Amino acid sequence: MTIAYVTIAGLLLTLVLLRQRHPVPGHLDVALQGWRQLQPLITRIPLALIAGSFLAALIPEAVVAAVLGDASGLQGILLATAVGAIMPGGPMITFPLALVLLSAGVGLAQMVTLITAWSVLALHRVLVFEIPTLGWRPTVLRLLACLMLPPLAGLLTMALALRA
Repeated sequence: MTIAYVTIAGLLLTLVLLRQRHPVPGHLDVALQGWRQLQPLITRIPLALIAGSFLAALIPEAVVAAVLGDASGLQGILLATAVGAIMPGGPMITFPLALVLLSAGVGLAQMVTLITAWSVLALHRVLVFEIPTLGWRPTVLRLLACLMLPPLAGLLTMALALRA
């Protein structure tokens, strides 16, 4: 975690120094814009984590570990693909829920699969945005092209975890 903070601080310092070359808009304007973007997250993230913690109490860990744990193998990866594809909501819902599932015993490969499926297959986005905007043909072609990505990500994670 410390490495992440140091990296972000280094990037921020680099951007501030680069920004000195072009003083308009000023640092204060940029900081205020960043603060405006952060404000909604300040209340949402803690609430999402609390809701996720309550959800953890409802999910039986033995069942989760059995169907999506490390030992579930390829079947767990395929199930995680389906769960990730139908999981509704944006990152404020998905990542706290993923954290709950991880603490309930979901395997690492299955979690990578689930997040990948949510990222590239997300049926709620397909139905609400993609089909109405792009139409059926481009949407179906994109889904077919991306369908194997989540299981491949899970299998690759499984292989890498075995090497480590």
